[in-house]
Amino acid sequence: MERMTRWFAPWLLMAVALLSVQTAQARELPDFTELVKQAAPGVVNISTTSTISAASGPYAQQDIPEIFRRFFGDQMPPMPGMPGGNEERKSLGSGFVIRKDGYILTNAHVVKDADEIMVRLNDRRELPAKLVGSDARTDVALLKVDADDLPTLKIGDSDDLQVGEWVAAIGSPFGFDHSVTAGIVSAINRTLPSDTYVPFIQTDVAINPGNSGGPLFNLDGEVVGINSQIYTRSGGFMGLSFAIPISVAMDVADQLRTEGHVSRGWLGVVIQPVSKDLAESFGLDDTRGALVSDVTDDSPAKKAGLKAGDVILSVNGEAIDDSTTLPRLIGRVSPGDDVKLKVMRDGDQRNIDVTVGDWPEEMTADGSSSTGKATDDQAKLGIAISDLNDQQKQQLDIDSGVLVRRVDPRGAAAAAGIQPGDVIVSFDQKPVDNADQLIEAVKQVDEDRAVPVRIVRDGNSLFVALRLKAQD
Repeated sequence: MERMTRWFAPWLLMAVALLSVQTAQARELPDFTELVKQAAPGVVNISTTSTISAASGPYAQQDIPEIFRRFFGDQMPPMPGMPGGNEERKSLGSGFVIRKDGYILTNAHVVKDADEIMVRLNDRRELPAKLVGSDARTDVALLKVDADDLPTLKIGDSDDLQVGEWVAAIGSPFGFDHSVTAGIVSAINRTLPSDTYVPFIQTDVAINPGNSGGPLFNLDGEVVGINSQIYTRSGGFMGLSFAIPISVAMDVADQLRTEGHVSRGWLGVVIQPVSKDLAESFGLDDTRGALVSDVTDDSPAKKAGLKAGDVILSVNGEAIDDSTTLPRLIGRVSPGDDVKLKVMRDGDQRNIDVTVGDWPEEMTADGSSSTGKATDDQAKLGIAISDLNDQQKQQLDIDSGVLVRRVDPRGAAAAAGIQPGDVIVSFDQKPVDNADQLIEAVKQVDEDRAVPVRIVRDGNSLFVALRLKAQD
């Protein structure tokens, strides 16, 4: 018996120690009960009613591109081409009270095209809501209900969020009011397709249709975001949820409440990321910055002297680590204010002061490729090019350049991404007026060195890095 005790004692001690560790770890897990008690009264359910044409209504959810779906309500719209006249569509979402006098924040897509908006409070009251305004670019909408002394939520600072931090959401997934889900911050400053102005918060908090527009909380019970989008292949939650930072949302809400619309800064430049080869070709040490591929006529950037080929490195001292950072920084500048840009041009850094303009309502660029007589390029590009005639220049709205007629798939141009129909307007930072000039410029470049090539494609200007290779 004594021998068995001596054998069993170490295992018993180990089990007790392991149980103690697990108990300690369990005690360290967050408890959301107090957060929910305090915050739930300020979270609301939003239901909308709209009239749509059955023959021309939006696609059903399964036919929406799977990459990023916003959240629909409990009734899906009919498929295009379905028989019948107008139909009434109902949808559900969430929101939260930000002012005691009845102002409520939600997503713009929750109330888009709504004929009627109803808000159900935590105390079961249902109140009609008026749309004060919405901003599609940030997907933020501000509502107003006729009520006083409503419970409000504490607004936090989304700039203080850290990856790995615990967060919680309260909303109405599938109409189940005040459902609570929790998780962690998976990433910050995420850029999603067509959402240039929002540095999204990515979380693994379970979000489903009906959660959209609801608040995202930190452990202090402060709102740090608005749940807006999910990545899904099935239409439901798959572990990737995205929230609008509350700092962005509150700025939009304040403008909607006071001005009725949102103003955001505008430079008037077309930008692209700086790849490794482009960084080398422009003499940069790394791939940071935003490369200006085109400058809009009569824009603030044009008036300040910005040029295609400039690499914007910082705005008012704040570094541009990625090209997507630039629109966000400029967008939050009030139109009419000055900003100081640090720019790399021709291998030298310089400061350029720009008076920021107001973002135009709509910006379009038209362009088309045309044909001409092709001349085989005898240099090392691997393309056939031709000069542009006056009609082609007018169609493309450019003054000079050469048309790419054919591309050898094994050549340097193809490797750089140049395509038939592109117009080469500069090579190694030198303007290109005709085919002979381009060929001569190519001959002056050492082999196996990346050079910047500016092209116009479908009316848009961009740079590619072309690396010439030794000929066999």
